[in-house]
Parts: sequence; C-alpha cells; structure tokens
Amino acid sequence: MTPPKGAKAPIPIGPLTGKRTPLRRLFARTCAAVNRTLDLLPGSRWLHGRVQRTLEMPDLELRLAADAAHGLDGLRLAFVSDVHAGSFMNGRDLAAIFERIAAARPDLVLFGGDLINTRERELLLFRDALARLEPRHGMFAVPGNHDHFFGRDIGLWTSFLRSHGVEVLLNRGRRIVHGEATLWLAGVDDLTEGEPDIAGALAGRRDGEPAILLSHHPDFFFEAAAAGVELTLSGHTHGGQIRVAGRAPIHHSRFGYEQGWFEVDGCRLYVGRGVGVTVLPLRIGAPPEIPFVTLRAGVECSADAAMLDRRADPAPSRSPTA
Repeated sequence: MTPPKGAKAPIPIGPLTGKRTPLRRLFARTCAAVNRTLDLLPGSRWLHGRVQRTLEMPDLELRLAADAAHGLDGLRLAFVSDVHAGSFMNGRDLAAIFERIAAARPDLVLFGGDLINTRERELLLFRDALARLEPRHGMFAVPGNHDHFFGRDIGLWTSFLRSHGVEVLLNRGRRIVHGEATLWLAGVDDLTEGEPDIAGALAGRRDGEPAILLSHHPDFFFEAAAAGVELTLSGHTHGGQIRVAGRAPIHHSRFGYEQGWFEVDGCRLYVGRGVGVTVLPLRIGAPPEIPFVTLRAGVECSADAAMLDRRADPAPSRSPTA
C-alpha cells in the first residue's frame, strides 16, 4: 500500500515505545539510574569498549531519478544517530569516533537524534568531538526522544549545537548548494515526544528539487513517502540492539523498519543502527554503524537500491507495538 497524499504517520503506542505517560517517565528515569550505576562498573566500560570496536562505517549509494540531481552526483554524507552520550560513552570515546568520521571526508554530517541519553549536561561531552568535524556543506541535526527526555523544551540542546556549528532543522529545511545543483535538506521533530511537521520541513522546496529528510523515528517515513521525499534517514531502533536468532525482542517500528533500506513508491528510507547503547553496554547481532551515503544521478537502481527490503507493510499496524 502506498500512503495517500497528506497521510499522517501514526503515533507510536505500546508500553515501551509509545509517548511517555507519567508512569512511563518514572520507569524511564529508573532505567536511566540503572544505566548510570552500571556505567560506574569497570566491567561495563570493558564491554562497551568491545562494542565500539565493532563500529561499522558502510559506504552506500542512492541514485536519484530527478533531472535536477545530475549536479549532485558524488555528494557524500555521513549519518550519525543514537549516540546516547553519557550512556557508557564519554568525551574521549566521542572524539575517537568523530576523528574517524572526519578522516572519511564527508560533504555533510547529519545527526539523527538521541545525541544524549538522559541529562542535558551530557551535551558537554560533544565539545571536543564536534571541533574535529569540518564538512564543507556543514552539520545538521534533529532531536530524538531521548533529547526530549525532560519535555518539549529543548532550547538548551538546540543552543549548544548551534554554538558548536550544528544547525538544528526543527520542522524546517535548508537549501544545500553543491556546484550548480541544489538539494533540499529538511528535518522534523521526534514522532514520539515532539510535534513533527512535514509541511514546515518542506516549505521552500522548489518543484523537482531532490529532498533528504532527517527523522529520528523511522515510522515518519509513512508521511515522508506520501510527500514524495526521495530519501529519509532515521535511527531510533538501534537495529534492535540485542537480536536473538535474528529477531529483536523489542520492536520500535510498527512497520518493521528496524534496519537498512526500505522503499515505498520510489521513495527510500535508510534506518541506521546508531552508534551507542542504552541500559546495557551490549549489542548482539546489531553492531553500531555510521553509514555514508553517496548520491548518484540516474534512474537505474544501484547495488544498494536493488537490495531494498520491501517486506515491511507501510500501512499502520492495528495492534500495539511492544
């Protein structure tokens, strides 16, 4: 099923993935306290070090069919999501990871939300790390549900990033000029804890102009595809973080958007597994990743596009997600 024009993404529901009620906030704070306690144990740091040594940085390609895409051929972007700084992740860890990103020389660095875990002061861990990045077309970010941990006011989060060279795309877009070509780069608020607005994010986009959308929650692809956005980049799921027999016990998407490529009516979604962890310093069957996507002009399917996972049904599920 193709989402109809003007379709609205269904709000996540369920005891672990839905909007935070007072009871769920209490549970989340309890988990955060457990997380911080475990972070003090030497064994946890050792385990997290093993996780970080498995960090993957895959090179992907996406072919754009739009006539206006020819001048964008070769544009390379890095997608960084779910860092969860402060959850077994300190400033030294971040600096080492960001040095690897800088060495890969992306044209754009895009942050897909959940930069911090539960405390605003965890932003300070990014000071030295962000200084290592100087992509020629800039750095951009959208918030995730953990960035909204204490509510919808993320003014401090936004101010910190702006003061360190990261532009926040909160339900708005920005035109990227690459040679003689342009790209509309847009971002929306988190689907669970914020108020995403696709119309605001695409306001100003020219007819036929290729668009890339940052959305922390992958289920917003339901709306992005309905609006004709060529590429949506999301995180949130951690790829399951812990997978048993290839399956994730905890599902964060009603449509099965757990990791990798998906396609609806020619619009593509890539769900990154993210960098960090929450609650436990473990990843099983879902190693951390920072994908690099190179844009290519042309209507032919690239090797990456040919492997798009079409198994997920874009129609809303009728049953609550665990």
